Amino acid sequence: MRRARRGARRVADEGAPWRRRLRLAVRVAAVALAGALALVLVAAAATPLGRYVSRAAWEEAKILARRRDIAAILADSGGASPTSADDRRRLQLVVEARAFAAGAIGLDAGQSFTTYSALERDTLVLVLSAARRDTLAAYTWWFPVVGRFPYKGFFDFGEAARTAEAMRRGGYDTYLRPASAFSTLGWFNDPLLSTTLRLDTLDLANTVIHELAHNSLFVKDQVAFNESFASFVGARGAIEFFQARGAPVAARALEREWRDQKLLGAFWGATLAAVDSAFARHPGDSTARVAARDTVFGRMRGVLMRDVAPRLETIPAQRLQGIVLDNASLMARRVYAADPWLFDAVHARAGGSVRETVQLVARLVRESSGDPFDALRRWLATTHPTPPLS
Repeated sequence: MRRARRGARRVADEGAPWRRRLRLAVRVAAVALAGALALVLVAAAATPLGRYVSRAAWEEAKILARRRDIAAILADSGGASPTSADDRRRLQLVVEARAFAAGAIGLDAGQSFTTYSALERDTLVLVLSAARRDTLAAYTWWFPVVGRFPYKGFFDFGEAARTAEAMRRGGYDTYLRPASAFSTLGWFNDPLLSTTLRLDTLDLANTVIHELAHNSLFVKDQVAFNESFASFVGARGAIEFFQARGAPVAARALEREWRDQKLLGAFWGATLAAVDSAFARHPGDSTARVAARDTVFGRMRGVLMRDVAPRLETIPAQRLQGIVLDNASLMARRVYAADPWLFDAVHARAGGSVRETVQLVARLVRESSGDPFDALRRWLATTHPTPPLS
């Protein structure tokens, strides 16, 4: 697995967890396209939203037009690209991870990842998050059908940079980063993209399972829950997948990565709480609030490097130094790591099976109203743990 090289690429703004998890914007754009085609046709030339969704529709159409059946690619031993031995091994891994997700885990795979699309560029989309400097309320963008999201993706990279700069001038922190994969939540038969195929084998399996989790459970206007749930399913599902393949070394590597992501999730949560407390001490005074939060970020950077970094097994400390701590970056990271321990607690209480945990979480969420995280907490509070084996 060449762990040293893999580890050197992890975390920071271009690290593997973000490459595989920041597939948000295309998901939003593609689903919005499917549910609001009539609106797009009317408004495309007249409104910024119409132009945005029209561009997303055009890009999605190009992706779909390039689809090639993965089974046919693998059956064609001397045909068109991708034909390298490494590409073929990765495509075969996708086929097997998808089958495992649908069979062993019970995810709704549909026809997702049965085809492959080669893109014209190395970066699929740029994703923008923003938050005012004096509040922890994320800026949200509204999209037809799917509702509000705390991020927006751009196929036009120049427009992404211009939007980010305009928001910075308007008093916002901004966080702009690339994404390599996406899900349309079952609206289309999502192809595997060339940007995703380049991931290492552990990340590739995780990504496939993560995206199929979105097909299986998606709660409207609950982005943090949806992404954190999919992060759990991708991580735990990939561990089970490699265990089933008789690859214990790969499974243990993924266990270490998931442990690190939970540690970072706890750090993001503690930082969020500290900033919130600092803001509460200065109600109504924007200048004082910004100064107070900058003090918190400075202190928490010390905690990150002194206390958290030495405990991480798959993330080199020097890469953490490049992470910018501000409201936009903090809240964007929190989306993917909101209480990951909660899903693990349900997983352990449910018997340690990803399939059973997915079914249980889906049932608890659908039978309740309000915050889906609270539904899991209530279940944990009223369910006795299984006694440990003697």
